[in-house]
Amino acid sequence: MKYFKLIITSFLLVGFISNAQKIRVREAFNDYNDFSYISTIKVLERIAAEGYEKPDLFQKLGNAYYFNNKMEEASKWYGKLIKTDSNLDSEYYWRYAQALKGAGNYEESDKWMTRFNKSNPQDLRSRAFVSKVDYLEAIESVSRTDIDIVNLDLNTELSDFGATEYKGEFIFASNRSGGKIYRWNNQPYLDLFKAIKNDKNSYEDIKKFNESINTEYHESTAAYTPDDEYMFFTRNNFYKKRYKEDSKKTNRLQLFRAQKNDLGLWSKIRRIHFNSSEYSVAHPSINASGNLLFFASDMPGTLGESDIYVTDLNADGTLGEPINLGELINTQGRESFPFINKKGDLYYSSNGYPGLGGLDIFVIRDFENKFRSNSKNYVVENLGKPINSVSDDFGYYENLTTKEAFFTSDREGGKGSDDIYTFIIKKPKPCVQLVSGIVKDKKTGELLPNATVVLLDNTGKELTTVTSDINAAFSFENLGCDQNYIVRATKTDYIGDEKLFTTPKQTQDLKLELLLEPDVQEIKVGDDLAKVLDIPIIYFDFDKYNIRTDAEYELQKVLAVMREYPTMIIDIRSHTDCRAPQAYNKKLSDNRAKSTRQYLISKGISSDRLTAMGYGESELVNNCACEPTNKSDCSEEEHQLNRRSEFIIIKM
Repeated sequence: MKYFKLIITSFLLVGFISNAQKIRVREAFNDYNDFSYISTIKVLERIAAEGYEKPDLFQKLGNAYYFNNKMEEASKWYGKLIKTDSNLDSEYYWRYAQALKGAGNYEESDKWMTRFNKSNPQDLRSRAFVSKVDYLEAIESVSRTDIDIVNLDLNTELSDFGATEYKGEFIFASNRSGGKIYRWNNQPYLDLFKAIKNDKNSYEDIKKFNESINTEYHESTAAYTPDDEYMFFTRNNFYKKRYKEDSKKTNRLQLFRAQKNDLGLWSKIRRIHFNSSEYSVAHPSINASGNLLFFASDMPGTLGESDIYVTDLNADGTLGEPINLGELINTQGRESFPFINKKGDLYYSSNGYPGLGGLDIFVIRDFENKFRSNSKNYVVENLGKPINSVSDDFGYYENLTTKEAFFTSDREGGKGSDDIYTFIIKKPKPCVQLVSGIVKDKKTGELLPNATVVLLDNTGKELTTVTSDINAAFSFENLGCDQNYIVRATKTDYIGDEKLFTTPKQTQDLKLELLLEPDVQEIKVGDDLAKVLDIPIIYFDFDKYNIRTDAEYELQKVLAVMREYPTMIIDIRSHTDCRAPQAYNKKLSDNRAKSTRQYLISKGISSDRLTAMGYGESELVNNCACEPTNKSDCSEEEHQLNRRSEFIIIKM
C-alpha cells in the first residue's frame, strides 16, 4: 500500500569518509526525510556497493524499503543491520520479522519474532504472536478455497482503493486523473471517483466525485450516515485553500464532513473538531444505526504506529470525543482502515498480529454488541487466503444485501500500485474443532504417558479431563468455535505446562506439545550438581577469582541443595582457560576453587563438607588450547566457557 500509512519517522544524518560521499549521502538522507524514497534507495545502494557498510546506512536502506512495502529488499538490509549492530533497538527485530514474512520466509520470520518476544514480552505484538498455536496453520484453516476473488475492470496501472457504495454508486479513490504530483511515489494525488455497475458486472460511467469534495491534494475513504444527510471523508490538511504541515514539515491526514444542500449536492464542508496538524485522522466507517463513527489515527495515546478509534456520531453530524479501542484490538504495529458492517462485525487491517505479510485484514465478530456491553471478549480473526496475501491487504467493505465484498491489495498480478478486488460472500463450512497433542519431558524429550491433561475455558473453569495414552498423546473433540481455551498437563514429579489457544470460526485441527519440566531428580555420588540440577556454569572474569554477581546468584542453588542434604560432601573443581602459563593457571584455578568454597562457608556450610581443587587448563571443554604457540584463535566467549567451577558429589 502506497498511501495513508500514518507513519511517524525521524532520522539522523551521518558523516561519510570522503567529501563526495558526504554530499551524496546528505542529499539522499534529505530526500529520505521528505519521503522521497525512490531516489534515496538508488543512491544509498550505490554507496553500499562501493564498500561503505555501516549500521546507519543499512538502517536507512531497510527503512526505505520497509515503508515502501518492498519486503524482500528490506529483509536484505535489515539482515545486514542486525549482523553489524550488537546494540540494535529491538524494534528492528520486529521490522526484520515483518520483512521476512512479506518476502514469504515464514520460518525465519518466526525466529526473529521469537527474538522480539524475548526482548519485549509485554509488547502486544509479542503477546499476539505467542498466544497463537501455529498461526500459519490457523490461517490455513480459515482460508477459503470456495471463493474466487476478481480484479475489478475499473482498476488502472496507478492506485485504486478504498471501496464503498452509496445509492447505487460505487465510490473509490484513485490518482488516475493526473494533476499535482505526490513526492512520496512520484504519482498524482488522489481524488474520489464514482462508477455505475451494469448488468454485465462491469463498471462504467466512471467520473470524479463532487468537485467541492476533491481538491489538488489527497481525498479518499468516504462514509455516509444512514439518513443520507452527512458524508465523512479523508483529506490532507488542506482547508479553505490553506495547506498546513506539522512541526516536522509533514502534511497530515484529516477527517472532513460534508452535508447535502437543497439541490442534493454535497457542500458545507467542515473539519472534524479533533483534527490536528500534528497527527493524522483518517478512514471513517459508520455503523448501521448511524450513532458511531470508527476511524484510524496516530493521535497522542495511540499504542503503535496507528490505532482504531471510535466516537459518538450525533444526529446533527457532530462528533463526540475519540475513544481508543484499546490493547485487545490495537497493537504496537499499525491498525487502519476500519469497517463496521450491518451486523456489528468490525473489520480492520493490521500488521501487529500474526499474518501472511504486510497488512492483513482481520475481523472481530459481533464487536458492536460486545463493545456496548463492555464484555471485552474479543477474538481477533485473520480472514485467511485468498483475501490476505504476503502483500498489503486493506480497505475491506461488504454489502450483506447483495452478498458482495470488496478489498484493496497491492499483491502481485494486479494491474497497478493498488487494485480493488471483489468476491461473493459465502457461508463457511460447518465448524468442527479438534485439539490434539503429546506430553514430553522438557529436558530429555522423553514421551510422558499417563499425564493428566485438563481442558479449561478462558475463565479457568475445568471442562473435561483426559489421560495421555501409551504414546503420550491426548485429544479433545467438538470444541466450540471462536472460543478461548486453556489446556494444562500435570504429572507426578514434574512441573506442569499449559497453553492458551483460540478456536477460529471454521474447522481447525490444532496440534499442541506440552513440555513438563522435571521437579524431582535422582542425585548420587559422582554426579555434578551443575548438570543434575541445571545450575549454569559458575563463570569467572579473565585473570580473576572473585565471585561475580551473576555467579553469586547461581551459588544459591548449591547452598539450597547442601542445606537439604546436611551430610552431603562436594568437591569444588575450578578450571581456567589457556591464556597464561600452566603453572599460573593452576594457581589461579586453586584460588577460584578456594574462593567458591569460602563463599559457601560464609553462608553457613561446614568447612568439612567442602573440598576444593584447581585443575588449571588441564580439562578444557572445547578446542581452545594455546599450546604449543601459547596463542589461540578462540573468541572471548569461547575462552569463558573454560573459566568455570563444577560441584561433584563425593559423599552422601
